[in-house]
Amino acid sequence: MALPFLAYLAGLLTILSPCILPVLPFVFSRVGHSFRRSALPLLAGMAVTFATLASLAALGGGWVVQAHQWGRMAALAALALFGVALLWPALADRLSRSLVRLGAGLSRRSDRAHGAGHSIGASALLGVAVGLLWAPCAGPILGLILTGAALRGGSTDTALLLLAYGLGAATSLAVALLAGSRLSNALKRSQGACVWMRRGLGAAVLAAVGLSALGLEQASFAGWALADTNRLEQALLARVPPPEAASQSAPVLSRLPVLGILPPFPKGATWLNSPPLSRDQLWGKVVLVDIWTYSCINCVRTLPHVRAWASKYKDHGLVVIGVHSPEFAFERDLGNVRAAVRKLGITYPVVIDNNFAIWKSFRNTYWPSFYFIDSQGRLRHSHFGEGAYDSSERTIQELLREAGQKDVPTGLVRP
Repeated sequence: MALPFLAYLAGLLTILSPCILPVLPFVFSRVGHSFRRSALPLLAGMAVTFATLASLAALGGGWVVQAHQWGRMAALAALALFGVALLWPALADRLSRSLVRLGAGLSRRSDRAHGAGHSIGASALLGVAVGLLWAPCAGPILGLILTGAALRGGSTDTALLLLAYGLGAATSLAVALLAGSRLSNALKRSQGACVWMRRGLGAAVLAAVGLSALGLEQASFAGWALADTNRLEQALLARVPPPEAASQSAPVLSRLPVLGILPPFPKGATWLNSPPLSRDQLWGKVVLVDIWTYSCINCVRTLPHVRAWASKYKDHGLVVIGVHSPEFAFERDLGNVRAAVRKLGITYPVVIDNNFAIWKSFRNTYWPSFYFIDSQGRLRHSHFGEGAYDSSERTIQELLREAGQKDVPTGLVRP
């Protein structure tokens, strides 16, 4: 199955996941307007902006980080004005300063039947602003595209694959908009209902802006999903060979085979919550390596389990190590990672993997990925994506007992 088609299908599935929730208020504010003049330019602007930014993220230069941060701030300001205009259009009309007039214009111009050019431009501008804030889930297919770009550098192929992903998401949103237009037409019969719907969207827009400004959108929406999109994407990738972690070794007398050895951690790497750790220091310990990144909702959804395992089995010989391999350029900023680690309540060691050295040593392809290492430094099990928490914890228990640990808890955590 061609990768561009897979990327498009992955984009279509985004509407079932929590990734799309932060952008829904902006998109559904276009319900009831002309689809061609309002909704279509917004969706196109969102898809193109996402493809452009994600392609630039593969370059990883400092200027990319700074440009994204400034663009994000500008987008938050414009979208906040748009939310204010939805809530209080009369107030926006009275405040005639240029910035407020821009925010109000994003809402008003699409209502003018004679202003087709302005409506298209305003909606496209809104889509660009939404695209600057949109960081989708790092599912298997998107992860395959982004890591390929990060490891080999940006290319036209990468940009086209990301555009296909963005267009897939835009397509599913367009279908939802067309379905929602029936409700909007029914509400138009009641002027009061229209006013309250507009105000509700304005409040939702401001809430989404606030969550994005505070960097809370991933954690806030992590518990919402209409389907396990990771499992669906992995089914699409069934023909792709699974990653191998290292050379094969002789099996041991256990249900868990030996899949390889723990690769060494790079010298000079930055560590959070711990001094640098080496394989020698970890000998005799059971190690869980969690490859993640802080803007990935799939990763955030696994963290309650990982934190619980780290706490529950710390005194029984388990060491959890988070490997932060960035998906986007802004995740390469050490200050951003420090703030995210603190905000997410992560107290176990985290090693910064900005150049993907650890990622490549495990031959990894997904966010998040779990690698289970026994007390002799051998890789015994791996799991990719969300889910399978009970079997993962049982693997930890088995490796601890195999290491000679006594009184290993037998119950399972329920975060």
